[in-house]
Amino acid sequence: MEQTSGNTHIHRDDEASKIGMWLFIFTEMLLFGGLFIVYSIYRYLHPVAFELAAGELDVAVGTANTVILLISSMTIAMSITAMQKGNKKLTIALLGATLFLALAFLVNKYFEWGSKISHGLYPGSDRLHEFGHGDTLFFGLYYFMTGLHALHIIIGLVVIAFVMYRVHREMVHSTKFALLENTGLYWHLVDLIWIFLFPLFYLVT
Repeated sequence: MEQTSGNTHIHRDDEASKIGMWLFIFTEMLLFGGLFIVYSIYRYLHPVAFELAAGELDVAVGTANTVILLISSMTIAMSITAMQKGNKKLTIALLGATLFLALAFLVNKYFEWGSKISHGLYPGSDRLHEFGHGDTLFFGLYYFMTGLHALHIIIGLVVIAFVMYRVHREMVHSTKFALLENTGLYWHLVDLIWIFLFPLFYLVT
């Protein structure tokens, strides 16, 4: 009888955590949705400047980062399946692969930002001032929105590392893996946001 009560309590906690995660995801979608609307308005007002400014971005790097995040979504989804099957080692390995891919994304973004900054393509630079208001708006939104996304990646890295520790200590296991599921949901959100950011900034036509 006590065991049944305990299982019911765990089940309710898991459901509450999932609801909390979905509410968090909803607020994040509202945040980025608002930014996408702002971007759309400015793009409508400065179509030529946005198209020319987008030509300064490296589509190959953006494509590579898109592929990296898509693969990382796959690995974290596979880690949940592995955990459901009770395969602790495979779960940790797949989470480790997700961490590696996330770091690869950040490294690519670091060098991409560094290249643009070294060429004077950043808000407040003399070069952008010469280009005009539309280019300044484009790169202002580019740095803010991709920077905010990168912050979400960094938060995801910390959370995934924490989950790996919990899995290693068997605090997350085949009958209690809501934390891993919620982490997967968060990571899929990060992936989804980038899928919208990539064409908005790199494929402007």
